[in-house]
Amino acid sequence: MQATAEQIHKIAQEHLQKQRAYEKVLHVCFGPGCLASGSKPAHEKLSAAVEREGLSRKVLLKKVGCMGLCGRGPLVVVGDDEVFYQGIGKRSVDDDVEMLVEYLKTGALAEKLLMDGPEKGKKYTHMSEVPFYSCQKKMVMEDVGRIDPDSIDEYLAAGGYTALRKALSMKPDDIIESVKKAGLRGKGGGGFLAATKWRSCRDAHGSPKYIMANGDEGDPGAFMDRALMEGNPHLVLEGMIIGAFAIAGGQGFIYVRDEYPLAVQRLVAATAEARRLGFLGEDICGSGFDFDIRIVRGGGAFVCGESTALMSSIEGKGGEPRAKYVHTVEHGLWNLPSNLNNVETWATVPHIINKGHEWFASIGTAGSKGTKAFSLVGKVQNTGIIEVPMGMTLKEIIFDLGGGIPKGRKFKAVQTGGPSGGCIPADHLDKPVDFDSLYDLGSMMGSGGMIVMDERDCMVDVARYFLKFLVEESCGKCVPCREGVRRMYEIVDRIASGQGRSGDLEHLEELGKAIQLGSLCGLGQSAPNPLLSTLRYFREEYEAHITKKKCPAGVCKPLIKFTVNEKCNGCMVCARECPTECISGEKQKPHVIEQDKCVRCGNCFEACRFDAVTIE
Repeated sequence: MQATAEQIHKIAQEHLQKQRAYEKVLHVCFGPGCLASGSKPAHEKLSAAVEREGLSRKVLLKKVGCMGLCGRGPLVVVGDDEVFYQGIGKRSVDDDVEMLVEYLKTGALAEKLLMDGPEKGKKYTHMSEVPFYSCQKKMVMEDVGRIDPDSIDEYLAAGGYTALRKALSMKPDDIIESVKKAGLRGKGGGGFLAATKWRSCRDAHGSPKYIMANGDEGDPGAFMDRALMEGNPHLVLEGMIIGAFAIAGGQGFIYVRDEYPLAVQRLVAATAEARRLGFLGEDICGSGFDFDIRIVRGGGAFVCGESTALMSSIEGKGGEPRAKYVHTVEHGLWNLPSNLNNVETWATVPHIINKGHEWFASIGTAGSKGTKAFSLVGKVQNTGIIEVPMGMTLKEIIFDLGGGIPKGRKFKAVQTGGPSGGCIPADHLDKPVDFDSLYDLGSMMGSGGMIVMDERDCMVDVARYFLKFLVEESCGKCVPCREGVRRMYEIVDRIASGQGRSGDLEHLEELGKAIQLGSLCGLGQSAPNPLLSTLRYFREEYEAHITKKKCPAGVCKPLIKFTVNEKCNGCMVCARECPTECISGEKQKPHVIEQDKCVRCGNCFEACRFDAVTIE
């Protein structure tokens, strides 16, 4: 079917008319965080209750993608911003559903399901009142959490594929020029200018030209691309089709991390629907332009997020990178000109085409335009997905949107850019979040993972964790990465075990710089970043591990012990939580920990409400 503009407009209007027939539209979050918290059974019970109460003609339950505030799920939003309910089913699914049904019948707010404000007794009724949402500026995530990702009609009703029709009436060079003037930089790694890659690929000799989207989001703690692919797959497709038209690409691929089965399912369904209406395939929208997209599941390797390794994987080979002097825009997939951007970059393109490069360039900083989606996780009150203008400070993100550090603890560091990034301390909280500022701090934007750490996190242990991850994920093709990263891990592991030696830190710095210079691809070149940044900002912690044989944060087990102080009132809670039964004592009398039996699990420390357990 090759749908005309009039037919597409009719589909969109009919869909809007159907939705307007309902008095209430409840958006139920089916993002991964809410699904893990129980949104599916909550939706099933709510759907049954709506049917039972005879409300099905008045109330529409819509399953939508991630709403962002993952730590507060399951989430339900009435209308666009009528009422914001959170924690559905956290206490009792039946009771919460009953309250929601009562609200639908009488309009009486379900007070218990409203989010608490900072002041006692304060409740947030609307999503727009919650700082987590009000401080954001959404672009690519604007319709994620608002539309049904399984419905192309819903995407069309929200204005979908209008940018494509507009782009098809433009000259390809004008599209690239518009992306250039917008200042769009790649949002999945080093922030290379998108228009430069597009033009180089267009000018390269060889045909067909391949257009690819990188959805192999392998960074620990990162899930923005997942939310986008699951919550609004057509936006990614539309951006890719526009890019393909500008570059003269004939075939597209979306490379999706194997651990994202729902994203694969949604993308496969979206491409089928796009073909049905003539947005993919031959003679797209009657323009004479042919382009199609195939979904490829990743091989489960972190290194396949690197461009040339990703292309090798698509070709059916092992995921190993190639030397960088061979440019993929000239000799990429099957040795033909290829353009690769991550899914968030592609999803930005329709907004630039629809609203203009001037609008996009007015957002952000001089060198980093537009917005960026981040996954905000770790030791922060509000965990989830955010989208903010480039240039917002780390402090604003962590304390305004994130709500600060739980349990009254102190902020210590934030790690950006995944295993390729670095750890930024409290002294730099006022720094803007953009490509260049993060690079100057020894970190990077990466795909957008942001892990917050507090005073209970050991930076030696953090560096050890990321080095271990990179040792396991290295493809092993080049010696600096294969052997150098492993050697770095062994030294840091020895330091964390209390066997550090004089000269270890200098050796690590020298080794890290050599790995950066000698590695074949971005994985090895950036692998030392977590280590070098923690050495740069938290050197005294490493020195304490080496010289004093102490872990100041109380994390590295060989260097700590738990003891009970005089504040103990013998409540017995710590004894009940101890897995080795090494805590003894009578009720209402101070307890004692048998050090020979203690495995340093920390259960007693976490369970004690009276600060009676001390880490030494």
